[in-house]
Amino acid sequence: MNNPTVPTDPIRFDLGIHGMTCASCVARAERALKKVPGVQEVAVNLATESARILVNPAEQIEARLKRAVRDAGYEPVAANAAIDAPTESAWAGFGPVALGAALSLPLMLPMLGSALGLHWMLPAWLQFALATPVQFYLGARFYKAGWHAARALSGNMDLLVAIGTSAGWALSVWLWLSATADAMPHLYFEASAVVITLVLLGKWLEARAKRQTTSAIRALHALRPEVAHLLGLDGEVDVPIDEVLAGDELVVRPGERFAVDGVLLEGTTQVDESMLTGEPLPVAKKVGDTLTGGTLNGDGRVVLQVKAVGVDTVLAHIIALVEDAQAAKAPIQRLVDQVSAVFVPVVLVLAVATWLGWWLSGQPMDVAVINAVTVLVIACPCALGLATPAAIMAGTGVAAQHGILIKDAQALELAHKANVIVFDKTGTLTVGHARVTNFVVPPGTDANAMLGLAAALQSGSSHPLARAVVAAAQEKSLPARAVSAVISTPGKGLQGSVDGLDYCIGSLTWISALGGDLSTFADAIGALQARGATLAAMAQRSKNGLDVVALIAFGDEPKASAAAAIAGLRTLGIQVRMLSGDNRAAAQAMARRVGLNPDQGEVISDVLPGDKAAHIAALKAKGLTVVMVGDGVNDAPALAAADVGMAMANAGGGTDVAMHAAGITLMRGDLALVAAALDISHRTVAKIRQNLFWAFIYNVVGIPLAALGVLNPVMAGAAMALSSVSVMSNALLLKRWAPKL
Repeated sequence: MNNPTVPTDPIRFDLGIHGMTCASCVARAERALKKVPGVQEVAVNLATESARILVNPAEQIEARLKRAVRDAGYEPVAANAAIDAPTESAWAGFGPVALGAALSLPLMLPMLGSALGLHWMLPAWLQFALATPVQFYLGARFYKAGWHAARALSGNMDLLVAIGTSAGWALSVWLWLSATADAMPHLYFEASAVVITLVLLGKWLEARAKRQTTSAIRALHALRPEVAHLLGLDGEVDVPIDEVLAGDELVVRPGERFAVDGVLLEGTTQVDESMLTGEPLPVAKKVGDTLTGGTLNGDGRVVLQVKAVGVDTVLAHIIALVEDAQAAKAPIQRLVDQVSAVFVPVVLVLAVATWLGWWLSGQPMDVAVINAVTVLVIACPCALGLATPAAIMAGTGVAAQHGILIKDAQALELAHKANVIVFDKTGTLTVGHARVTNFVVPPGTDANAMLGLAAALQSGSSHPLARAVVAAAQEKSLPARAVSAVISTPGKGLQGSVDGLDYCIGSLTWISALGGDLSTFADAIGALQARGATLAAMAQRSKNGLDVVALIAFGDEPKASAAAAIAGLRTLGIQVRMLSGDNRAAAQAMARRVGLNPDQGEVISDVLPGDKAAHIAALKAKGLTVVMVGDGVNDAPALAAADVGMAMANAGGGTDVAMHAAGITLMRGDLALVAAALDISHRTVAKIRQNLFWAFIYNVVGIPLAALGVLNPVMAGAAMALSSVSVMSNALLLKRWAPKL
């Protein structure tokens, strides 16, 4: 009897790929990986030299993927090899460039001399001796990678360089050997040698710039201490961070970084959270407050209890988000992929056409070959492959340093197009710390006893209003009471039993729907709603049905940055909306406090969490690009439904959910970060477009000039190297960005 096949979900596999040099390499690596059985999606990134693969689990799948990469002519390595590698000197890898320059400079001297009216040339044998090591020793990498590309019936930058420089070198050897003894033919050894040296220089500058674009991830990795001070029976013991377990107690001394996430058990301190949240001011911490791994302890010695370690920490999630964003492809990259797939074959055809055109027009063979070589050299598509990922890496990296985590490239590309921004109310526009402002009971009823019952029912809930009820009972030192048979109805309320009696607590609408009579509290309801309070009711089940025994009013305060942030968005021409589950009066009262106008349809109230997504969809159906800003917990469906979801990672409330539900996570509650996220999106997309313009313009202008004989191979090599360096340098300008707060 055969065992039934157990369906399994696809897994994500990250793989580093060394040896890619241009956009064509990216296309070839993707084709090779897609041929592996079980592979569903592949995204190869030239700037990070990595591949992200979605694949069905199978035996030896990792080995098969690595073999596919190797067969395509590249070197498979660990996904984070470039990031985890030890920090290198700024001059690391410059040796081959220096050697190439030393050998090529003498070949260039006659050319420089001719500009001064001096006409002389090195002996042919000396030119050959200087150029040949450059061609076949320093240029060996181009032959190796180009050969792999040719075997795969593909093309890349290396193949173009190898063919072009080899043609120039071989032409020079042929002219030298075929010349008469007393003749001194014009040779082109200097062109081949200088082109290889310039390409090596461009690749070195490119690699140096890449190390700068990954600096954000390197800095985040550096926040994790290697050793923790474990508090055990024998006092403090230093243990490797990998051995720390949830529940352990750790000592953190003044000036040290917190190694893991935890809760403060002993002591008070100030914590610098700027690397994670972008907030420059230290945050006061007392017993019971949460502590995040990677943040810097102030001047207090504290003891914390570990709550999360390893990949479960907030810092690990942040690193994963930044890596995901930098590894992802923006939608605009599809154009580049389509072009690069046919680019090299088209260039080879153009080079052959150039050679034939010049030769058939009666020009000498050496002129025809050199012009064809120039076409091959200037057309190298290095900049094309770097244009988009370099900008994305720089943009997401600098955003992370200021507390804006961009989860994917699509969110980054879409955010700046926002027409309307929809804000959740509680925890987003408001501080989210609701408090009980009024607790109304019928005459003759013990209010404290009812409040104790309400706190018991709400004790297991994480909803902000439930926490406010529990806090109100604790302020009055009311005794905790046992609750059982709790049933929660999301967005409405919950039911439970206390001392053998059944109770319901929730929204007025829900209590009414269950049969509760609110008429006794009609006057109080009207007065409290007019003041903008959020109301809930508690009812007891009896033989007569559902008896309402208490009315609870909650109040909240708008965030200090809310009104200014909304006004700032309006100046950008962006429509603003508030989406709330509160009743109409409460929602409108808060909206007016933050500068929203309910009379112009800027407030949508009485919306259940499950219905928020429908309102977002309705706005999108009007052709608007919608950004939803919420706390990432109750707003998860709406965050996912919007074109771009922005989650506020409020302290103690749903940070993990926020990171997974939204395309962008704002690591602190300052609403000014919303406009900042739109700004970095705009600037990054602008850099992508600028880079693509420069990458294309070099080829659009350069190839015709090369074919017409206006350029020579040396000028072409310089232009090709300059194109890559200009693209990387332009992207790195984003590292100077800072939000206008």
